Amino acid sequence: MTSLGIRRRLLFAVTGIVAAALVATIAAFNVLLTRQLSADASRLAHSRAAAALALLRPAGGRLVVREAPDAAAPDAQVWVFSRGKTLEAPSAGELVGRAAQELAGRAPGSTDVSAADTRLYAAPVVVGGSRLGTVVAAVSLAPYEQTRRTALVASLALGVVLLLAAALGARWLLASALLPVARMTRQASEWSERELDERFALGEPHDELTELAATLDALLDRLAAGLRRERRFSAELSHELRTPLARIIAESELALLRERSPDQYRDALELVHGNARRLAQTVDALVAAARHEAGAPRGTADAFAVASEAVDACSALAAERGLRLEAEPPARPIRLGVEADLAERILQPVVENACRYGRSAVQLSVARSDGAVAYSVADDGPGVNEDERDRIFEAGVRGRVAESGGGGGAGLGLALARRLARSVSGDVTVEDGNFRIVLPAG
Repeated sequence: MTSLGIRRRLLFAVTGIVAAALVATIAAFNVLLTRQLSADASRLAHSRAAAALALLRPAGGRLVVREAPDAAAPDAQVWVFSRGKTLEAPSAGELVGRAAQELAGRAPGSTDVSAADTRLYAAPVVVGGSRLGTVVAAVSLAPYEQTRRTALVASLALGVVLLLAAALGARWLLASALLPVARMTRQASEWSERELDERFALGEPHDELTELAATLDALLDRLAAGLRRERRFSAELSHELRTPLARIIAESELALLRERSPDQYRDALELVHGNARRLAQTVDALVAAARHEAGAPRGTADAFAVASEAVDACSALAAERGLRLEAEPPARPIRLGVEADLAERILQPVVENACRYGRSAVQLSVARSDGAVAYSVADDGPGVNEDERDRIFEAGVRGRVAESGGGGGAGLGLALARRLARSVSGDVTVEDGNFRIVLPAG
C-alpha cells in the first residue's frame, strides 16, 4: 500500500482537529441551549402560576377565583384545585388534566408530560398558615423543542460549512507552503547529478524554508567536495602508480625476453619487488589520507626515520643526476602525529622535486616549530618564482623551469603532497626558496 504524502497527512490532521473542535463546540452549544430553553419554560410556568395565585381570594374557608383579564384567561393553561374540587380547568386534554391533578397532590413541584409535550408546575395556595388549594400551570414545550431542533440543524450545517472551508483553506495553505520545498528538493536532486556548483544561496536562515535551503546547500557542498576528492584521488593514484607499474612491466618483459642467469633473474625480481612495495606504500598512504579526511584516529612515527625513508626512495634519482642527497638528524628524537607511510608520501614528492631541479645537493632537515614538526627541503637549483609559489601546488600545473624542458614530471606530486599534508592539519609551502613541510607532532 502506498503511504500518504506529508501534505495529505497534514491535511487529514488539520481537518480532523478542526472537525473535533467543531463537534465539541456544537455539542456544547446545543447542551447549553437545551438547558436555557428548559429554564425559560420553567420560568414561564412559575410566572403563570404566580399570576393565577394573584387572582385567588379566600372566602369562608374556600377559594374564590376572581375575574381574570382576557390575557390571563383560558389560554393561560391554569388549573385551580381546592379541597378535592376543581375550581378552574383549561381544555388541555384528559392526559394533561390527569397529570395536573396528580401533581396537585404533591405540590410544590413540576413534571413533564412527554406524550403531550407539556410541562406542569404546581404551587400551593396557603392563607393564614393553612393550605386552601393548589394552582397548576401548564407550558407547551413544542416551541422550545422546535427552537432546539432548528438550532441543532443550523449549527450542524454551519459546522459542515466551516469544516469544508477549513479543509479547503488548509489544502491551499499546505500546497502553497510545501510547493517551494518540493521544487527545491527536485532542483537539489537535479543539481546533485549534473550541476554540482549550483546553490540556492538564500542567505542567512531566518525561517524554515531558508533553513532547508541552507541545509541543501551544505549537502550539495559535501557532495561536490566528495566528488572532487574522488577525482583528485583518481588523478593522484594514477600519478603515483604510473612509474612503479611501468618499471615492473618493463623489467618483467625484459626478463621474459630471453634466458638469463639466476643472478640476473634475482636482480629483476628484486627490482619488481621494490616497485611493488612502493605501490603498496602509495596505496596505503592514499587510503590513510582518506581515513584522516573522514576523521579516523591518527598514528605516530619517528620524524627522522620518515625523512630517511624519503631520502632512500629518491636516492636513485639523486645518483642519476649526480646529487648529494642527505637527511640531517635532529638534536633529539622527534615524534610525528601521523603514520610513517603517510608522512613519507608527503615528503617524497617534495624531495623528488628538489632532486629534479637541484644542481649538486639536496638537504632535508627536521625540527620542532610551534608545537608541530617542520621539515625543510633545500636545494641549489633555480628555485621557485614568486608568482608560482601557490600555482605549483595545483594538480597538473608545472613551473616555468619544468615547462622549459627541465626536470620533467606530471605536475601532480606537489599537489598530492599538499593535499595529504592538509588532510592531517599540516601544510606544504615555499619559503625563502625552500620547501617547508609542517606536520602535527606526536
